[in-house]
Amino acid sequence: MTKLDVAASTFPFLYSHDGLGAMKHLRSLGYNLFELMIFPPHCWPRELSAADRKSYASWLNGEGARVTSFCYPLLDNNPNGVDRLMREYTLDRYREAIDFAAELSCPYVVAIPGPVNSLINPPHQWMLDWFVEGMKQLVDHAKGTGVQLLLENVPFTYLPTAQDMVDTAALIGPEVGVNFDICNSAFIKEDPADALRLLGDLVKNVHISDSGYDDFKHERLGTGIVEPGPVAKALSDIGYSEVTVLEIIADALQPDTDPDGDIVASHAILAENGWEPLGG
Repeated sequence: MTKLDVAASTFPFLYSHDGLGAMKHLRSLGYNLFELMIFPPHCWPRELSAADRKSYASWLNGEGARVTSFCYPLLDNNPNGVDRLMREYTLDRYREAIDFAAELSCPYVVAIPGPVNSLINPPHQWMLDWFVEGMKQLVDHAKGTGVQLLLENVPFTYLPTAQDMVDTAALIGPEVGVNFDICNSAFIKEDPADALRLLGDLVKNVHISDSGYDDFKHERLGTGIVEPGPVAKALSDIGYSEVTVLEIIADALQPDTDPDGDIVASHAILAENGWEPLGG
């Protein structure tokens, strides 16, 4: 089996570094592949000057490094919110992310269905229709840019399962793929390996981290329910050859966290299970 490349997410550094600073920090740990979070003040394309944007591209080119995916975590926004203006606002931010991804030759922008609050939500079909409509608009915007939109399975949304991803991608069109999050799948008690086989060649990007069942987290591997071995076998079975993103979420500003240690320790576990070692 060919060893898979590993990228590091800038998620732990949302508030401690800007996006470029976070990538420079991760480069000091040995990484040259990154998933860049799209979130203010970390990296918010509408607020980046032309000089800022050029500095990202110049540094990546100078280091021989790459942004392999953009992720917009929707902590404030919602592509299927009941307010039409919120939906339009969110799509505009995605358009900016797509444009910036194209500037950095980043192939993927991850799109997350909007959150639900579990108390009294809009009808499922309404949310699905709004989301599909919005994603079709983004697909049109991305034409000719070299950027592909990827749907992600997320537990706190109304589309949490691998089957939801298959069905929703079919409604949007063949232009979209899937960013499959192993931890999210395990948390809802799917079998991530079976889910990967269901998704097959829809999978273009993979997130991995760990969690328990009681609290939804994205912690260092080896601390919870995620088993990398069966995941590696499933990725091999579907012919996956792209990047796996270590999406460890531990706020670097908090004194009791160690995102650097979590990332490096998690990568060591991946290397034991068939991924490229750090610095390999």
